[in-house]
Amino acid sequence: MRIGLFTDTYFPQVSGVATSIKTLKTELEKQGHRVFIFTTTDKDVNRYEDWDIIRIPSVPFFAFKDRRIAYRGFTDALKIASRYDLDIIHTQTEFSLGILGKMVARELDIPVVHTYHTQYEDYVRYIANGKLIRPSMVKYLVRAFFKDLDGVICPSEIVDNLLNDYHILVSKRVIPTGIELAKFDRPEITSDMVAELRENLGIEEDETMLLSLSRISYEKNIQAVIAAIPRILLENKKVKLVIAGGGPYAEELRQQIIDLQLENCVLMTGMIAPSETALYYKAADFFISASTSETQGLTYLESLASGTPIIAAWNPYLENVVTDKMFGTLYQREAELADAVLDAIVVTPNMNPYQLERKLYEISAENFGRRVYEYYLDLKISHDFKREHIHEDSTAETLLKEAISLPKRAFVKSSDTTAAIVKKSVEQVKSIRNYFEDEEK
Repeated sequence: MRIGLFTDTYFPQVSGVATSIKTLKTELEKQGHRVFIFTTTDKDVNRYEDWDIIRIPSVPFFAFKDRRIAYRGFTDALKIASRYDLDIIHTQTEFSLGILGKMVARELDIPVVHTYHTQYEDYVRYIANGKLIRPSMVKYLVRAFFKDLDGVICPSEIVDNLLNDYHILVSKRVIPTGIELAKFDRPEITSDMVAELRENLGIEEDETMLLSLSRISYEKNIQAVIAAIPRILLENKKVKLVIAGGGPYAEELRQQIIDLQLENCVLMTGMIAPSETALYYKAADFFISASTSETQGLTYLESLASGTPIIAAWNPYLENVVTDKMFGTLYQREAELADAVLDAIVVTPNMNPYQLERKLYEISAENFGRRVYEYYLDLKISHDFKREHIHEDSTAETLLKEAISLPKRAFVKSSDTTAAIVKKSVEQVKSIRNYFEDEEK
């Protein structure tokens, strides 16, 4: 197959989405498929450095300055996609490149599948302080984007349930993103290296090391883990928390540590090198997270691949990951976090090699790539069948022609492609806002 992945974020930008896309590209290419990435430009990368990565001119997104949004070059992207004779398009964003991906798919008359990565209700607070888009509006915006799709990949049961609540009727399949196991197996990491890191972090051999490793933002809820430490120390004084990573909420966490007088048992390392991630996982006794905003959470899988059990808030995704006590402990309510840690320290068994091997394949990038390709194949067969069996005079045929011709008219009739797309987008947003107002009366 010749596959086009359309995304607003890709390396060198660092994010879970970028990692997922890179993993998918690698695994599909291992299967013999040709994969092209259509993404935004980046100041740290030559736009023409890789022939199979097509970078569209872009600017920083106003709400998230570390993310970018394309503003022109759409006509060229359409020509390139046509020249590469793509079989399917896989969009990874609901914004500029996602819209472009859908337009190209309709123009080329090929199926388009989308991965829904982000639970936007947790992030609208960053856009004009939550005054422009309210959480209740998200489902309507999602419906508007999803109506032209052939299929949707849900990275977890959480996303599947969320989209069902939105009344999304498009074909959906739950396919969790896998990880490259070799990055975390790391047999070259010796016990001496692990012991040295623990010593540098100030953790004694008989102490339990809890590791929080993520971007430090409010949504990660690391503050809940810190708040649970005093309660944990009342029953077990040999527990220390290491917070690895950087982010916009770091100063608030430092102040919380000072206020609770936890400087001797909670350490913030700042950013660590990607090459050291596996070492930190292996040095820890447990990976811990109190986040409730994750649609899946690759750090959980990275920890298990490193042989370290997890402690986390229960959700449908993790219920299918932590299928045995040796893989970790889940708690239902935030008030139970401290008890979950104390329980895990006492009763978590060593990992059974056979069960661990089965779990690792389940969460592997190889399994992820295989399942995504199977879904591509199903969607392409379905798309081709519908195209061949729609009667010429049917209403469905009329609607299909209209959907296909819309982007073509925008390209042909307007000398300024960007203006045409923006105008259409503004009209859609206005109609959606009018709908919200009618719904709320």
